[in-house]
Amino acid sequence: MSEISQLSPQPVWQFFDQICSIPHPSKYEEQLAQHIIQFAQGEGLEVRRDDVGNVFIKKPATPGMEDRKGVVLQAHIDMVPQKNEDTVHDFTQDPIQPFIDGEWVTAKGTTLGADNGMGMAACLAVLAAKDIEHGPLEVLLTIDEEAGMTGAFGLKEGWLEGDILLNTDSEQEGEVYMGCAGGVDGAITLDVARDGVPAEHQAIKMILKGLKGGHSGCDIHTGRGNANKLLGRFLFAHAEELGLRLASLTGGSLRNAIPREANAVVTLPAANVDKLNSLFTHYQAVLSAELGRVETDITLFTEQAELPINVFAAVDQTRLLAVLNACPNGVIRMSDDIAGVVETSLNVGVITTEEDKVTILCLIRSLIDSGRSSVEGMLKAIADLAGAQCEFSGTYPGWKPDADSEVMKLFRETYNDIYGRTPNIMVIHAGLECGLFKEPYPNMDMISFGPTIKFPHSPDEKVQIETVALFWEQMVAILKNIPVKA
Repeated sequence: MSEISQLSPQPVWQFFDQICSIPHPSKYEEQLAQHIIQFAQGEGLEVRRDDVGNVFIKKPATPGMEDRKGVVLQAHIDMVPQKNEDTVHDFTQDPIQPFIDGEWVTAKGTTLGADNGMGMAACLAVLAAKDIEHGPLEVLLTIDEEAGMTGAFGLKEGWLEGDILLNTDSEQEGEVYMGCAGGVDGAITLDVARDGVPAEHQAIKMILKGLKGGHSGCDIHTGRGNANKLLGRFLFAHAEELGLRLASLTGGSLRNAIPREANAVVTLPAANVDKLNSLFTHYQAVLSAELGRVETDITLFTEQAELPINVFAAVDQTRLLAVLNACPNGVIRMSDDIAGVVETSLNVGVITTEEDKVTILCLIRSLIDSGRSSVEGMLKAIADLAGAQCEFSGTYPGWKPDADSEVMKLFRETYNDIYGRTPNIMVIHAGLECGLFKEPYPNMDMISFGPTIKFPHSPDEKVQIETVALFWEQMVAILKNIPVKA
């Protein structure tokens, strides 16, 4: 057990410590799922799984509270796997290494997985507790939330019996969420032909790194740089004058994380190498002037590379760089209805190069369907102009706020009773699973809350220690005060 297991509330931190010790990136959650199942069985609790792999655990009501409305505590099992370039870590094999850093807990060179491991730890702590009062209780742990919401998409009606769902996937204590953005993945694919490397060309690898990255919903408004867009901007501006020929262009690793690094392998006349280095150095100064207050560690450099077998045909290179430079990115529109909340955004998340094609994978988020459709149209128009293909997949709905929510009223009153102030009622510009849960369970009353987590989806991820105790206190109080079922 690590040092975090001694933090308070100890049951929550001990479960989170166990979670960190078991690899569970998206698509590789089974080892942790089996550990949780064994724990539940050891507690004598009813455990089930559905066809997609979601885990359901049922705990009887505290004696005397059998008449209360049923509650579903919900979290997702998987975590986002992101690491610093100089960190040696296999997310499918190696444990996360959490440590205390002042008032925060963070991890050594990787994402921490507090999103949503801290919520999951609280759910498990409730299951293990013998002194918490509650009515009929279920815990739903979904799979693959971060890489496509597979578990939420696969949830069928009839599996859950509760009347109220408490989602634990929010990331700001003092705020309670009753709505979220929907989203869709967009993939622009450009077919590329290849030419032989021109005579007297030298190979160079261009690298842009050191950006903060972060969550493509929660952090999209912060002004952080997008490595894919920034490298594409330079290539579009200078490829022709330098005689650059692209052999590959790659950047980012997840469509829902702001890309921190990107690189390109290029060839160019040996006589132009010094000019490339000079322009790239100047570009770093330009970006530092533009983004330096946010991106304090931005780094651009070149290094020698092995001469590739071939390069993109000139016309296809031009098409690619035009598409990348023209593609919108970041905040598209702020909400007119909810002050300070992003309505619609786009993240140019991942660029991959294969022998005959390049794919640009984006994630569109919007609080309204028309906003999402508008950005889909932008991407489709850019692709059409460039003679590329554009496909959309994985559409998931937003979660429409319910002004008459009984559990929201209960949370607000309970919070005020404990702290003497009212929590902020919010809508989040991120994809929570509640929107999908509403389809098979349209009458279920839902809210989302959690401790304060900063910079999820990046190696800077950290959770504020004192807010975990507040989150736990709120959960225990809400469960105790759930009303009687009519």
